[in-house]
Amino acid sequence: MSHGARVIRTGVSSAGAAAPPSVAASSSAGSDAELVDGAYFRSCSGMLKISLLVGFISVNNSQWTDYSAYSYFQIVTMCDLVMILFFYIIHIFRIYRTLTCVSWPLAEFLHYLIGTILLLIASIVAASKSYNLTGLVAGATFGFLATILCVLSIWSSYKVSCITQSTNAAV
Repeated sequence: MSHGARVIRTGVSSAGAAAPPSVAASSSAGSDAELVDGAYFRSCSGMLKISLLVGFISVNNSQWTDYSAYSYFQIVTMCDLVMILFFYIIHIFRIYRTLTCVSWPLAEFLHYLIGTILLLIASIVAASKSYNLTGLVAGATFGFLATILCVLSIWSSYKVSCITQSTNAAV
């Protein structure tokens, strides 16, 4: 029995659900040699990026009735999308392994928390000002879908950071 530091591989990150143990064990050997992590494309975060982009495009290509409400929605969705793409690049190229001075789970958790609150407000405002215009209703709908996916990302980010911290504290 050694009391040294342990590394716990959860298989869950901001990428979404965990892979089955047999898949995680077989893919972990070749994962360091690959430049691009293909599983990240099919994750909750990948769907979040698509829903934010579709919501932005829907609102951008619609006839606007209230300029301030929809410009706020566009600003929130684009800022959220840019920050999510930043974390996407960090994960896909595994930059988090070299930049260990940053607590990436905490940074991602705070980003998703603030982004979710702003996205929920923007989606409520967009839904209340849509006046049955189909593009605006679609934009608000994808905004609410992105809000739900952000909540799932918060949960998975919090779960990983708490598991890691509580395990290190017990050692």
